[in-house]
Amino acid sequence: MKTKLLLVRHGETVDNANKIMQGQTQGELNDTGVRQAEELAAQMASTRIDAIVASDLHRAIQTATIVAAPHGLEVVTTPMLRERDWGGFTGRYIPDLKDEVWPDDIETLEALSDRARKFLHFIKTHYEGKTVLAVGHGIVNKAIQAVHYGKQMREVERMNNCEIRTLEL
Repeated sequence: MKTKLLLVRHGETVDNANKIMQGQTQGELNDTGVRQAEELAAQMASTRIDAIVASDLHRAIQTATIVAAPHGLEVVTTPMLRERDWGGFTGRYIPDLKDEVWPDDIETLEALSDRARKFLHFIKTHYEGKTVLAVGHGIVNKAIQAVHYGKQMREVERMNNCEIRTLEL
């Protein structure tokens, strides 16, 4: 029996709107992000969802909690869904980073892909045959899709805030 993973990127945050590299900071949904999460909750209200899993960062938990409300489900959190650790780039204005040398403390793509693999294994083993909505972040969600489809991350299209993609595991 297949497991269905409904992969979601969190709603827009204050830092998203200000083009700040959030990385593994907690983040806070702005008014647009709350509205996006509420629209997603309304869109998903009649969809069967057996479990809701979220990154343990606040912006993902906020989004997941809003989406979970119509289903009466608890949100399970996991650090496996955290955004990529951007090290020394964290908290910086993204357009300023274009020509910068990457610091050594950025999480490697190998480590990120390994975390994505562990997350997919976790979903398959703990929620076999279920429909799971998982709220993550832009880059980790790309890594999850790249691992699932056997692609390079650059081949996976960027996800918008509160966009949902379905993976059959």
